[in-house]
Amino acid sequence: MSLPYPSPFMDAPPSPLARSPFDEIVTQHLLPQLDHFCARLLAERRDLQLDGELVFSGKDKFLPGKIAKGMSYLLLAQPVGSSAQARHLAAFGEIAQLTLEDANDSWGIYYYLSALNGLREAGLLTRALSAGQLAALADKLDWRHFVDAESFRLKELPTNYYGVAFSIARLRFLLGWEDSRASEILLDKTLEHYRTYSGEYGFSDETEGQGRFDRYSVLLVAEICQRFIETGLEVTEQLRIWLKRASDVVLGQLSVNGAGFSFGRSIGAYGDTAFVEILTTAAHLDLLTPAQLDLAYAACTTSAARYAEFWFDAETHSVNLWDRGRRTDTYRGKHRILGENLSLLHQLFYTARQWEALGFHGKPPMADFSAALAELPRHALTWFARGEHDRTLITCRDGTHVISLPLISGGSGYHSQNPYFSIPFADGLIQAAPDTGWPQLLPRLLLADGSELIPAAFQQDLQIEQQGEQLLVRFHQAALDRLGGTEPQADTRVRVSTTYRFAPGEITREDCFTPQEPLQGARLSIEFGSFSRLPQCEGCEVRFAEGLVNEIAFEGAEQLQVADISTDPDYHTPTGPLLTRVRAETGELPAAGPWRLRWHMRYRN
Repeated sequence: MSLPYPSPFMDAPPSPLARSPFDEIVTQHLLPQLDHFCARLLAERRDLQLDGELVFSGKDKFLPGKIAKGMSYLLLAQPVGSSAQARHLAAFGEIAQLTLEDANDSWGIYYYLSALNGLREAGLLTRALSAGQLAALADKLDWRHFVDAESFRLKELPTNYYGVAFSIARLRFLLGWEDSRASEILLDKTLEHYRTYSGEYGFSDETEGQGRFDRYSVLLVAEICQRFIETGLEVTEQLRIWLKRASDVVLGQLSVNGAGFSFGRSIGAYGDTAFVEILTTAAHLDLLTPAQLDLAYAACTTSAARYAEFWFDAETHSVNLWDRGRRTDTYRGKHRILGENLSLLHQLFYTARQWEALGFHGKPPMADFSAALAELPRHALTWFARGEHDRTLITCRDGTHVISLPLISGGSGYHSQNPYFSIPFADGLIQAAPDTGWPQLLPRLLLADGSELIPAAFQQDLQIEQQGEQLLVRFHQAALDRLGGTEPQADTRVRVSTTYRFAPGEITREDCFTPQEPLQGARLSIEFGSFSRLPQCEGCEVRFAEGLVNEIAFEGAEQLQVADISTDPDYHTPTGPLLTRVRAETGELPAAGPWRLRWHMRYRN
C-alpha cells in the first residue's frame, strides 16, 4: 500500500538536484516561484487566493514587507536595461501601491526597508517607486511604531525585537531618512539583550532567564551578524565568537538529506533554513576551516534541494507546511501562506548570493558529502546554560541518523508541549507534533488528586559517559512539572532519576520515580507516535513490519494499546503524519514507590 504523501525521511541517497550548484537551484527552481507570485498578484490583486486561502485577509501583519522583498529579488535578477527589467520596475511600483495601506508590523517593516535598500544600491529605487510612494513609505516604515522614541523601550514586545528595531533604524539611515543616532542606541540595546540572555555560552534564552532554548537560540546570533553585514557594519569580535559556537552546533547536526533542527517550535522548513543561514553567515565571516567550508556549502545546497523537492508542492504552487499530514505552529498558520513562501525564499536567495560572492558560483557541492558526514564526531555536547538547572543539547550520530537529545524546557508557554520534551528527536525516527502535549516517549504520572506530572523542566546534575560505541546520559529532577499552568510548576512530592543509553541501532530510557511521601492511586502512562506501521504486539513489546523503527518495548507497564493515527491531526508533525500510536500504562502503583518505567527502541541503522 502506497502512502498518499511524501515520505518524511529519505532512505535513498540525496536526489540529483542536491548535487547541483546552489545558485543553479535558486535560478532554475526557486526564482520561477517568485515570478508566479508576481504574475498572480498583478492579475488577481486583492482577490488573490493560494490553496484556498485569501492572501489579503489582514491576518498576516508582515505581508507587505515580505512581498516587497520577494519582488525586489525578481527585479534585481533581470538584465540591466532590458525590457524585462522595465516590466518588473513597473510591476514593483504597482504591487507597492496595492499594499500601501495594509498593516505592516516590525518584521514586515524590516523586510520592506531591506528591499528598498537593495534597490537603492542597484540605482533602481527612484525608478521603481514614485516620490509620493517613497514619502508615504518613509512615514510608515518606522521603528517608532513599536519602540518609544524617548526611552527606546519596546512597546509590549519581547526583547529580541530590539534587533529588528536596530535593523530598521540602520536601513532608514542608509536610505537617508534619518541620522544614525537611533540605530546606534538600538544597536547597544540589541547587544545588551544578547549578552544578558545568552549567558556564558552565547546561545540566546527565549525567555528572560528561565531557560528555554530552541532553533532561534542558535540562529539569533547569525541574524544579528547578517544585519551588520547587510548594513555595512563590522561584526564585533564577541559576535564572531558566538557565531562560531552556533556554527559548530550546526556542523555537528548535519544530515545527508538536508534536514535541520528537529526539536522546538517553528521547525520543518524553517529548521532547515536556519542551518543554511547560520553556516552561510559563518562562511562569509571566514569562521570555517577549508574542510568545514566545503561541508557547509554541500549542506546548504542539499537543504535548498530539499526545499525545492520536498517542501514545495507543485500542485498548489506553494510551500506546504500545513496539509497532507503536515503541521506547524499556530504562529505560522496557513493564513500566512504567501508570507511563508516569501520569507523562506528570501532566506535561500540571500544565502545563495553570499556563496556566490565567496567564489562558489556554478560550483557543485562536494561529491563525497555522505562520507564526510560519516567522519564527524559520533557524540557531542553543547551547553546552553548551567546553574540551578541544566540546559544542554546532546547529539548522537548513528549511521545516517542524527539524534538530538535536548534538555531545554523552561519558561512559559511550551514546557508541556512535546516538541520541548527531554526526549531524542531524529528525522523519520522520533518527531513531535507542534502545539500538542501528548506524552511522546515521556512518562506522565497521574495522581489520585487529579494532578498530572511530567519530568520535563527541572533537570540537574547531568552526567555523560562514553562506553565504546555507547553513550550513557544521566540526570535527575528534584521536582516534576505539574501540568495546567502557563509556566512550569515544581511539584516536589515526587523525584525522578533518568538514564539514557544510546547504542548503534538502539535507544533505551529508564526513569525511576521516588515519592517523597506515600501516594495512593498513582499511575504512569507513556506514548510512542511512530512513522513505522503494521505493528505486531506481544505483551508490552511491539514489532513493526514497515518503517525505520523495528520495535519498541516497555518494562514496568501492564497494558498496551496500539492504534492507527495517520488521520489524527494531533499526531501530524512538520514533515508528515505519524502512523501508529503505542500507548503503555501501568496499573495502580505501590504508594511508597519506587516506580520504574523503561522503554527500549530498536531501529534500522
